Amino acid sequence: MSVDKNTVRKVARLARIAVPEERLEPMAKELNGILAWIEQLNEVDVAGVDPMTTPVAMQLPMREDVVTDGSKQDQVLANAPKSEEGFFVVPKVVE
Repeated sequence: MSVDKNTVRKVARLARIAVPEERLEPMAKELNGILAWIEQLNEVDVAGVDPMTTPVAMQLPMREDVVTDGSKQDQVLANAPKSEEGFFVVPKVVE
C-alpha cells in the first residue's frame, strides 16, 4: 500500500487535523516509510509463538472477595456541603 499526497489530505480532513499544503508530501513519505517497516514485520516467521501481554510470566496476587461498606461513611461525608441520614444532599435537577 502506498500513501500519496491526496490520501494524507483526506486522512487529515477526516481526523480534523490541520496539515499545511507544504507538509503533505513529506508526511506521505514518512507514512510510506512506516508502512514499509510494518511490511518488514509481516515477513517475520511467528509460527508456533504464543502471543503475550508481558515478557514476564506472572500471576496477579489474589485476595478474598469480601463485601464491606468501607467503614468510612463519616470521613466521606466530612467535606460534603450538606448531608442527611448518611447521604449527600444535592439540589433537585429534574422537575
